[in-house]
Amino acid sequence: MKQTFVKAAVLAYSLAAVACGQAPTAMGPGEYAVMTIATTDREIPTNYSATIRGRQDIDIYPQVSGTIWQLCVNEGQNVSKGQTLFIIDQVPYKAALQTAEANVAAAEASVATAQLTYDSKKELFARKVVSQFDLSTAENNLLTAKAQLAQAEAQRVNAANNLSYTVVKAPSNGVVGTLPYRVGALVSASMPQPLTTVSDNSTMYVYFSMTENQLLSLTRRYGSIAETLKNMPDVQLQLNDGSMYDLSGRVESISGVIDTSTGSVSLRAAFPNPDGLLHSGGSGNVILTSTFKDCIVVPQAATFELQDKVYVYKLADGKAASAMIGVEKISDGKEYIVTSGLVPGDVIVAEGVGLMREGTPIRAKGEAAASETAAPAEETAAAPAAETEENAAAETQTGKEE
Repeated sequence: MKQTFVKAAVLAYSLAAVACGQAPTAMGPGEYAVMTIATTDREIPTNYSATIRGRQDIDIYPQVSGTIWQLCVNEGQNVSKGQTLFIIDQVPYKAALQTAEANVAAAEASVATAQLTYDSKKELFARKVVSQFDLSTAENNLLTAKAQLAQAEAQRVNAANNLSYTVVKAPSNGVVGTLPYRVGALVSASMPQPLTTVSDNSTMYVYFSMTENQLLSLTRRYGSIAETLKNMPDVQLQLNDGSMYDLSGRVESISGVIDTSTGSVSLRAAFPNPDGLLHSGGSGNVILTSTFKDCIVVPQAATFELQDKVYVYKLADGKAASAMIGVEKISDGKEYIVTSGLVPGDVIVAEGVGLMREGTPIRAKGEAAASETAAPAEETAAAPAAETEENAAAETQTGKEE
């Protein structure tokens, strides 16, 4: 038994010596998540700050001076085209019209008298009773009377118009705005503030702006401004409280002039407003969805920028190789739509690119996990075999000693 113990101690010491003298294992490649490039479809929504206006916001000013005699509408009331809004004191304008009509009657009588005189002079001249001078004078008097009649007619028309202007009517269908002036207030055509504003809210115009680069991207995608307006998808409207408007709108116009101070261009979208939920002067966000078919999409976390260029790391022969890619200007802040530099089947590094360098050895995380899973299985299978051989050798040695 003593001899057996000594041999076991020597064997343990030998194993320890071998273990202490073993060379360290070399570090393997870094483990990174990778992705294989494939095509897909994407819809990327882009938000633009917007202001809401009625189809027509018409400021109502009086065309004549006077005091408001009657107020015929209330604030927020729906009115129809031609409906009476205000009536200005008509007494002085009725008197002016009566005076103008009397002047017309007097002018007509003068014309009639001048016509009789001219006809008489003409007959007498034919009989050589009066001279040519008398005939010409009578003709000139007739012409003067006719001119005075025309002037009186114009004054009558002007007086009639002024009287009609005392009744202020709605120029279109719409909703009445605020009414800062009430009955008895003195108003005139030169007043700084309008009597009210009539807004046609049946269809609302929503104005928003985009940058020159965004407009160029849209134009290139569809071919021209006309084709862009024709083929652009419907837009959505996010209201000021964050809720989405139920009905979609269409972009109807794109300004042909770029604002040099901001570098942006104005667009107008029309939204139906049957329930009157939208109000002129409101604000919100227009959401324009850009649709891309069969495109290559990469996470922005898998890219890095260098001198305004976008790069990714491709996996080539187990190492990282940087590659410049082209991307769409429109993005959702999470992904890029790739226009060049990648093709389906390419493998790129999906994380950790900020700390990576050219030629960094890479092992995909999936492959590393598979290797680690296989290694313990082999060690587990080998351990029982080693223990069996060791036990057999010990039993043989014990038999010899006995």
